[in-house]
Amino acid sequence: MRRLITNADDFGLTCGVNRGISEAHARGLLTSATLMATGAAFEDAVRTAGEHPNLSVGCHIVLVDGTPVSNSGRIPTLVSNSSASFRHKISSLAIGNMLGKIDEDEIEAEAMAQFRKIQSAGVTISHFDTHKHAHMLPAVLRALLRAAKQCGIPAVRNPFGPRRTFFTAELRFRPQLWKRYLQVNALRAYYPGFQSAVREAGLATPDGSLGVISTGSMDLATFRRILQSLPDGTWELVCHPGYNDEDLSRVTTRLRESRDQERRLLTSAAAREEVNRAAIELISYRDFVVRQT
Repeated sequence: MRRLITNADDFGLTCGVNRGISEAHARGLLTSATLMATGAAFEDAVRTAGEHPNLSVGCHIVLVDGTPVSNSGRIPTLVSNSSASFRHKISSLAIGNMLGKIDEDEIEAEAMAQFRKIQSAGVTISHFDTHKHAHMLPAVLRALLRAAKQCGIPAVRNPFGPRRTFFTAELRFRPQLWKRYLQVNALRAYYPGFQSAVREAGLATPDGSLGVISTGSMDLATFRRILQSLPDGTWELVCHPGYNDEDLSRVTTRLRESRDQERRLLTSAAAREEVNRAAIELISYRDFVVRQT
């Protein structure tokens, strides 16, 4: 049996992103979304979540390219020396971690602050993932799992994809994806440790994720090939639907026109037909957690 969780990242980034997520859920294939506790449109996202009780809402933990919930003085190893913001690039966090300059306790404290802010707004958190997939890094993962257990979060994204996907055969036609493919493939060395850590923490996680490599390039043809290559089990499709509007122009993100494209894809009859043709069951993270108990 093949099951697919369709999850939108960046819930709360802008009102246009929230609107895109709302439409992709109400009129399309989207089953879940992860909310940014410090997103500029956080309150609007909370209201939107309340209007869609069947939308499974998780937490999109931000440790890079954003601002913390905690006072920056309490998490000095996580913020930039020149500001109260996180480092801009995931590579900077990774290097800091390798050099022993990142305090795991600070990661745990900040994650708990983000979880608690969302829970205090009345949202039940079904799962969590991270901005830029930071929880691929073992030290980050350990701290986040501790925070998740303390806050009662039952599931976490498995950011690793199947070893072989259609991309290995088609990358020659999409040279812009080569760099991302090589980066993701290199990080796969962390996969065994991820499985072990999540299992020991007692959290649920799907068999893996798809769409990470194609982020920013998702179209109907790519979506079709992902469905065709989907192995048995429960997998997550990572999505970024939204509206490329004036609010988004004020946000630092490489995903602009692609958010419109993904919103149209997820609400299209053609995409729905592809799911039906492939006999894939769409489920939410909430459904997934219930089936694990």
